[in-house]
Amino acid sequence: MATRQREKAAKRRESADKRPHATARYIRISSSKVRIVIDLVRGKQVDEALTILRFTPKAASPVVEKLLNSAIANAENNLEMSRDELYVADIRADQGPTLKRFRPRSRGMANPILKRTSHISVILDRKAAKEEA
Repeated sequence: MATRQREKAAKRRESADKRPHATARYIRISSSKVRIVIDLVRGKQVDEALTILRFTPKAASPVVEKLLNSAIANAENNLEMSRDELYVADIRADQGPTLKRFRPRSRGMANPILKRTSHISVILDRKAAKEEA
């Protein structure tokens, strides 16, 4: 059966990514539309990224802003990091499951409608000391 469970679990824990992160799954916006918004904030400081998201007139902006606020809260509360030294290290929008619906058409036919979803994940990190100088 399963051998060395404790050793394997300990190795998984130590190799796990320690950076603060947050994930939103099954968001009812196409991932290609979300990527337009997340490309604006990748690599930016978190306060600058929140300002950009607040003034971007896209449907994905409030969702990404809420997710970024969640990642910042995770960094402050769980890992005791300062908000001033955080930046958006990695942000991705992957395709989620597609809801398939049908629209009636003439002569008894039906056209498919694909309602796409996306999984958005953000990883924050501390900026390096040499970047400040």
